[in-house]
Amino acid sequence: MELEIAALIPNNPIVSIDQKETGMLLSCNSTHHKWKGSTTITVVEGTNIEPIVKDIEAHYRAKGTKVSADRNVDEDYRIQIDLGAGENYIVAEGLAPNEIRIASGSACFTLPEGIYPGGDF
Repeated sequence: MELEIAALIPNNPIVSIDQKETGMLLSCNSTHHKWKGSTTITVVEGTNIEPIVKDIEAHYRAKGTKVSADRNVDEDYRIQIDLGAGENYIVAEGLAPNEIRIASGSACFTLPEGIYPGGDF
């Protein structure tokens, strides 16, 4: 799904797309965990990222998907796409000025017996 979101970005400002091969598990409670992952899109220096994020927002709103928008502590525009059942995606300016970051999260789930929650997933 992260790559589907990235595919909505016009090709001309994209320098690279880097989807992490693994994510990590975070505890929801003592028996449940959720998966977190991310994709970083590097764009040409000077690209205005806010209109790109707003276009992604408009795309999902037009499909009837629940989308919320706000600004983070750095005043960067960000959206959260909620696909239901705990699956969500946050799209915003990345850690560097020429990056767009798509962070993903799953619903809470129970790990199969014998699986340790540390390490890469």
